[in-house]
Amino acid sequence: MFANTPAPPYVAVIFTNTRTAVDEQGYGQMAARMEELASQQEGYLGSEHLSDPSGLNCTISYWRDEAAARAWKQDAEHLGAQKLGREKWYQQFKLRVATVTRDYSFERG
Repeated sequence: MFANTPAPPYVAVIFTNTRTAVDEQGYGQMAARMEELASQQEGYLGSEHLSDPSGLNCTISYWRDEAAARAWKQDAEHLGAQKLGREKWYQQFKLRVATVTRDYSFERG
């Protein structure tokens, strides 16, 4: 399902990763908790999650503005999850922050 975003501009935080062999040791529960917690943050607009068979995963979260995205990054519980991710769940990751200046869509009726 697509996130229901407003008219631009807004911020997209793109988190791409591959996981280690121990990714199931609490990862699913933590991911669900982070989604729940993010959704309660001021300025959160929604998120989209993608995975492919090669093991590449991507979560895109959408925020009202840069300040809201930065506040989420600094949330205490989120900081703890980030630490665990580096210690055991992620083989590698890349995080990108972008301002969306244009969007459009199509849906076959």
